[in-house]
Amino acid sequence: MRTTVRWSALLVVAALGVGIAEAQAQAPTQTPTATPTAEDVIEKYLAAMGGRAALAKLETRIATGSIVVSTQGIELAGSIEIYAKAPNRARSYMRLDLSQAGGTEMVIDQRCDGKTAFVINSVSGDRDITGNQLQNMLNGSFPTPLLRYKEAGMKVEFAGKDKVGMRDVFVLQYTPKAGSPSRSSFDAETFLLLRTAMKVDSPESGGEIEQTSDLSDYREIGGVKIPFTVQIVSPAQTITIRLDKIEHNKPIDESMFARPVAK
Repeated sequence: MRTTVRWSALLVVAALGVGIAEAQAQAPTQTPTATPTAEDVIEKYLAAMGGRAALAKLETRIATGSIVVSTQGIELAGSIEIYAKAPNRARSYMRLDLSQAGGTEMVIDQRCDGKTAFVINSVSGDRDITGNQLQNMLNGSFPTPLLRYKEAGMKVEFAGKDKVGMRDVFVLQYTPKAGSPSRSSFDAETFLLLRTAMKVDSPESGGEIEQTSDLSDYREIGGVKIPFTVQIVSPAQTITIRLDKIEHNKPIDESMFARPVAK
């Protein structure tokens, strides 16, 4: 069994704004009549996250929580640790219980040192992350790619209005210099990031797949709003990550993102 987890955007994209649980409990808003520009949406998104000044102070993030992978009619539960360090070093470490699939445990350790990336998988074996997958990881700069998207040469366009559930959203289309284009949906009232969607190369699936990430349960950590729940859906599986602890600006040694030295 092969299982791959990508924090979008986590990573993905980190997110913003007032807590989404509170926003969704309110009555649905009417569709706004004014059409904002892409830059308007981005600046309101950054302000909702906590503001440019607060975001610029973030150097690292350490998050821990639980993960459930639903695939082929079964659910595999486990734990997850996520590490991020500016500008684009990232690591996720997962332990999944395979007893429902007739196994014992699967450990997945995915690392990116800002230039190269690889994954250690105790079941399917280790491999380098290259091409489209690598570029997408490098594009996911911490704490959010939208903080300096112009300097990175990212093209961002307003792509219209839509709905995510009962919420009206503004949709932005991102086109990076290299890697996968993506679409992000921001709550038209709170400017929370509710959903991202992109097509990514998947060696596990033998080609390109579409992956959608829904973000919710926003909480304030050190003046910055963070989604504590992310659900990632693709044709192969649904991954639900629920965080229980997030810490900012704790020291993280560079070796945490590097390939382990063979003994």
